[in-house]
Amino acid sequence: MTWVDSKPSRLRSLSDHHPDGTVGVTVEGEVSLINRQAARLLCLSDEHVIGGRVEDVLRLQDQDGNNWWQFNDPANSLSTRTGIPEQSWLNSRGEEVLTTARLVRERPLAPVQAIAIGIRSGRGRARLDRERSDLVATVAHELRSPLTGVKGFVQALLNRWDKLNDDQRKMMLETVNADADRLVRLIAELLDVARIDTGRLSLYPRDCNAVVLTQRVVDSVSAGTSRTIELEAADDLPEIFADPDKYTQVVTNLVENAVRHGQGRVLVSLDRSPQDATPVGVRVCVDDQGEGIPKEMRNRVFTKFWKHGSSGGSGLGMYIVGGLARAHGGHVLVDDAPGGGARVIVDWPCEDLRPE
Repeated sequence: MTWVDSKPSRLRSLSDHHPDGTVGVTVEGEVSLINRQAARLLCLSDEHVIGGRVEDVLRLQDQDGNNWWQFNDPANSLSTRTGIPEQSWLNSRGEEVLTTARLVRERPLAPVQAIAIGIRSGRGRARLDRERSDLVATVAHELRSPLTGVKGFVQALLNRWDKLNDDQRKMMLETVNADADRLVRLIAELLDVARIDTGRLSLYPRDCNAVVLTQRVVDSVSAGTSRTIELEAADDLPEIFADPDKYTQVVTNLVENAVRHGQGRVLVSLDRSPQDATPVGVRVCVDDQGEGIPKEMRNRVFTKFWKHGSSGGSGLGMYIVGGLARAHGGHVLVDDAPGGGARVIVDWPCEDLRPE
């Protein structure tokens, strides 16, 4: 197949190595350039396409049978038009391809002289759509569980109020309240994930006492579990630079994760970061006495919806830990606890190191 003319320029030669398809078309609709990726996506075989008509080469149609060239009519575009945004089209095999185009002019508002068309496979977008569907399914599952409990107990209270004693009513209302708290927390986690992903996380940092904030977390989580949670803090620790609410959220997620997925005692320790740490500040370590996290899985710990074992949870806690720590200029990693089990280490800065 003749991809380019008999004396290819350096640019045309390089275009064959470009990951996306590239097609060059004159204003008269004649193909002046096509690279190998474009030919593959356009299902072209052993035919001479350079100098051919764009309608014969760019055989793309939409669901209504429209042809790309005739539908967009780039040669007769308005003088203010500079390009054609991404569109979804079908090639002759019925596969989705995504196209963009740039209108080449000698100067602004001048007539179009040529059209540069970009083509890429739609598989990436299909994969993204599947990931979004998985996200929706996971969120729906996490929301449905507490909602089912709330609905069931409220219905029972409405239907059998006169037959229930005060202790039964109190137990049901306490369960509804706990499920409602779970829903509120899950929604808050989803909002935090969205803010982290979009860079819209609002922080209000100031100098804080890490020991005081961490002790509050230990006391709060200890009140809701029979597991032993202890805090060990070095003397004369410097103050950390943090949004106290976000720091509290980070430590709470770490401790609750250790309680949920680990075993035995949970130890929270605060010490000065080693001099070779980045950043240098206060090192927060949360250890459990469980099975630990295999090394090959540690890179996945801070991804969305990561779960280890059969324990519950939304799978968002560690992702939020990583996002909030990085937003403060901190660093998080997973290691082995000295006595067996998992250790999560957070190096928290003592000065403003937030990314620009």
